[in-house]
Amino acid sequence: MRIITGSARGCRLKTPKGWNTRPTADRVKESLFNILGQKVMDRKVLDIFAGTGNLGLEALSRGAKACVMVDQATADIMKENVRLVRMQEKAVVRGGDVFAELGRFAGNREEFDLIFCDPPYHIGLWEKALLTIDRSEGIMARNGILVIEHGADENEIPELSSLVQVMNRRYGHTTQLSFYQWREYVEEVEA
Repeated sequence: MRIITGSARGCRLKTPKGWNTRPTADRVKESLFNILGQKVMDRKVLDIFAGTGNLGLEALSRGAKACVMVDQATADIMKENVRLVRMQEKAVVRGGDVFAELGRFAGNREEFDLIFCDPPYHIGLWEKALLTIDRSEGIMARNGILVIEHGADENEIPELSSLVQVMNRRYGHTTQLSFYQWREYVEEVEA
């Protein structure tokens, strides 16, 4: 696993040894960042269920101004990867429970412009994270984008009150990316 482009291009990231991990494939990651384009520049990023920090570090390499990466199981690996790509001044690693951290962000009104959510598939975590963000002020900025990576067969979207799916892309038989924004913001932009 490596950083594809930007200031840390080509840096190889450490991965947990012996774990049954499912890192974002390079072609999916490249497609994701091609879709986002300039929307990464100067953004405050949140990467939940971050694993190695792959998505958050790629965003920093492409010009994001700051990134908070959260994963209870892999915080030490993420810290090593932050050092490897020399992003210590822009990256914060949190090793707590993702949902407890989301609660803290909401309470502190730490709004993020871009949120990546890439939990293990088929155990309900992406749905729970989507609902948490949908029902919480103070996590995602008004013009923010939430990107969820989930299984290609995970198509039951929970009932949302504030967010709307603005795009969905499928990659083979295993993965899809869903993009969400605030309904009011999308309606205002489209008007």
